[in-house]
Amino acid sequence: MLTRPTHDVVVIGAGVVGAACAFYAARAGLSVAVVDRGPVAGGTTGAGEGNLLLSDKAPGPELELAQLSARLWQQLAAELPAEVEYEAKGGLVVAAAPAGLDALRSFAAKQQAAGVIAHEVPADGLAELEPHLAPGLAGGFHYPEDSQVQPALAAAQLLRAARRAGAVLHLGERVDALLTTADGAVRGVRTERRELAAGAVVNAAGTWGGEIAALAGVDLPVLPRRGFVLVTEPLPRVVRHKVYAADYVADVASGSAELQSSAVVEGTPSGPVLIGASRERVGFDRTVSVEVLRRLAAQAAELFPVLTDVRVLRAYRGFRPYLPDHLPAIGAHPQAPGLYHACGHEGAGIGLAPATGLLLAEELTGRQLTEGPRPDLSPFRPDRFTSSRNG
Repeated sequence: MLTRPTHDVVVIGAGVVGAACAFYAARAGLSVAVVDRGPVAGGTTGAGEGNLLLSDKAPGPELELAQLSARLWQQLAAELPAEVEYEAKGGLVVAAAPAGLDALRSFAAKQQAAGVIAHEVPADGLAELEPHLAPGLAGGFHYPEDSQVQPALAAAQLLRAARRAGAVLHLGERVDALLTTADGAVRGVRTERRELAAGAVVNAAGTWGGEIAALAGVDLPVLPRRGFVLVTEPLPRVVRHKVYAADYVADVASGSAELQSSAVVEGTPSGPVLIGASRERVGFDRTVSVEVLRRLAAQAAELFPVLTDVRVLRAYRGFRPYLPDHLPAIGAHPQAPGLYHACGHEGAGIGLAPATGLLLAEELTGRQLTEGPRPDLSPFRPDRFTSSRNG
């Protein structure tokens, strides 16, 4: 028999998505507890680049979620401490050949129809935006709405703000079981140290979201997709925007398990240049792949020759929480009353976190918490995979 609820909601996961869920729920007046088996941003968030992108998303549900998040990140940047390093620097997508530029032009036209700001940049205009770009590129598109944060610090500051609103944190505690009623409703969590009874539980466990779902007897097919990032020595601002090659968009949308890599290069306010991006499904294999690191370095140097002799100080890897249709799971699970999902964002979790947290808080409270349009949540239904198999 369950004890009296100690919280309105328990959020499992102290990454940026869980932090955003806790932030908006606490701001809405709910009593919130956050539980994580590790530290703040100890999973995918701590291994991210902090990209807040519209430029890589085709029109549809994910883009609508990203557009809402972009507006929310602007509001959060004005409220949170400057150390989150929010930078509205814009993105630049470049094509090496005319055929690639034609593909970018077609993609951008669809995005523009959906409200994204995108400006074509001819070959002779690229140097004005990025003086150190390789010569001979066919052209590109500038996306002024793309931005960036320092992901671990953003998660930490969102949680700090949530705590000021009354939330409590239990770090270093693995969730071993979900507390349920006789009819299967989820009403809290059990860790190795405590039980936390609650009216609702939010699964923001990222790559481990499928394991949390399984504790409630439901299926959420989250898979890890490994990626590496290189970090250079501190440099003057040789890269002004988020710059990536046109094939990055195809890599993001691909469901292939094989290794894919494309040049993604960006400077940071503190000086180091971040170099990505790779994707491969190899389970939770944490082995450092020299092949991937070499490929990323070569692709970055091809795009920015000035980086050829720059020292790489370190490389890190993370596991993106991947769902088969490339959309996160957001909202209540119909087969497990009281269980809500906020996971499966793959590499876009940092960018999509505020919208996810706000929409979850609105679903929990039953009221709209801020003004403005809302995306339709039905494409993110957590039971959509079970429904498709049974249909």
